[in-house]
Amino acid sequence: MHLVHDPAAPPAETITFADFLRVDIRAGRIIRAEPFPEARKPSHKLTIDFGPGVGVKRSSAQIAAQYTPEMLEGRMVAAVVNFPPRQIGRFMSEVLTVGFPDAEGRVVLFQPDSAVPPGARLF
Repeated sequence: MHLVHDPAAPPAETITFADFLRVDIRAGRIIRAEPFPEARKPSHKLTIDFGPGVGVKRSSAQIAAQYTPEMLEGRMVAAVVNFPPRQIGRFMSEVLTVGFPDAEGRVVLFQPDSAVPPGARLF
């Protein structure tokens, strides 16, 4: 699967609603953010609280070009919580924090525009 970052690209192939429901995207609050200088692309290590159902998980996010750790702590984000963990160097990333590319291709984090509880599922 190739990720498309071109806003003029056509939609991906059609999937069923059941396919969509298999991807578990939850809201979480970043409780800790720290630089990840060993990563190949400018990244931060995030510790995110997804509430009692999912718990606290860690994520490597290529967002250092846009965000400092101080900007991130306390922020709500969305992440896929049901992918298998992925080893990024010496760091185990447990969830995939999601965002959109800006005009220069830098990741802009996705977050709810109103308060939602940690662990709320995207539908």
